[in-house]
Amino acid sequence: MASQAYLDKMQLRQSYRNLWHTDLVSTIKADFPFCCLALWCGPCVSYMLRKRALYNDMSRYVCCAGYLPCSGKCGESKCPELCLCTEVFLCFGNSVASTRFLLQDEFNIQTTQCDNCIIGFMFCLQQVACIFSLVAMIVGSDELQEASQILNCLSDFVYCTVCACMQTQHKVEMDKRDGKFGPQPMMAVPPAQQMSRFDQPVPPSAGYPPQPAYGYPPPPQAPYAGYPPAAYPQAAYPQAGYSGYPK
Repeated sequence: MASQAYLDKMQLRQSYRNLWHTDLVSTIKADFPFCCLALWCGPCVSYMLRKRALYNDMSRYVCCAGYLPCSGKCGESKCPELCLCTEVFLCFGNSVASTRFLLQDEFNIQTTQCDNCIIGFMFCLQQVACIFSLVAMIVGSDELQEASQILNCLSDFVYCTVCACMQTQHKVEMDKRDGKFGPQPMMAVPPAQQMSRFDQPVPPSAGYPPQPAYGYPPPPQAPYAGYPPAAYPQAAYPQAGYSGYPK
């Protein structure tokens, strides 16, 4: 039942229509200093972003944001700060992915085909590097050992880079949510019971108007009052006076 719930939720995300404020390719231009910080201090950044995603209310914290079987079984209610520290250091990849799912489900955000290709390449490269390491260990060939080490280094580099870009993408999205690009729409903090993500219908748009699927023209409809067309903004942060939200 739990596995089916995960599959159902993954399929539901394919119907989301909002877009990230910046895609993975543009995150370095969008906030280069934060991207560097996320590259060198990934676990610390993951801690800050998860806490911010929870509106700084740690009473809402659940291990891995409720997306893994261990969620709710680690004593989070007694010491959420310590549990979050343990999560970001011991399960760094899961902590980044959980924050991503948390934002996607809250704001109805899809992951574009380009972002999916980048994330998929990262996973495939890790698998190939693991297979080469196993084969080199079994065969005992010096050439295979050297090739496996090169692949492992390349895999680690891609993993750290993609995770840093993902965290920058999350940070930019929360900057938009918190009105740092201009006046924000009326949004309320989601109730605590929404931390359980698998029994929900499609989440409310929370200030994000429905947008067309990536690569397809929008269907004919009345324009959304005060919202810009559904498209990625400029890669860099907006200058003073920019307002991506309705006044």
